Amino acid sequence: MTDAPPVAALFDAAVAARAAAYAPYSRFRVGAALATPEGAIHAGCNVENAAYPVGTCAEAGAIAAMVAAGGRRIAAILVLGDGPALCAPCGACRQRLREFAADETYVLVAGPEGVRARFTLGELLPASFGPANLGTQP
Repeated sequence: MTDAPPVAALFDAAVAARAAAYAPYSRFRVGAALATPEGAIHAGCNVENAAYPVGTCAEAGAIAAMVAAGGRRIAAILVLGDGPALCAPCGACRQRLREFAADETYVLVAGPEGVRARFTLGELLPASFGPANLGTQP
């Protein structure tokens, strides 16, 4: 994505999703919001489960919402977590993002006060395996 992502809209959607997170065990709530190239925004939150690791990451929820709405490409994503440290996508979510995003896709990492860091997916997941490796592109 060469244009700047819609940061304010992504942040607001991630804040709302984070507020709905189900995190009774870790008490670490996460919200994620992604934008498609068409400008649609989809959000998700983490959902924990007593049978760890059956829970769902916020990024996975946002991706599922996008796919359920017919979307297949991510133009940018913002991940919002509690606490002072960066809440970057976990390894599994980086691979989930790779399925629907290009190396140059923005991944914004935020805290309650706003964006803390900006990466590209290629920076977070270099030399990744994705649809192109199988000769397909969604």
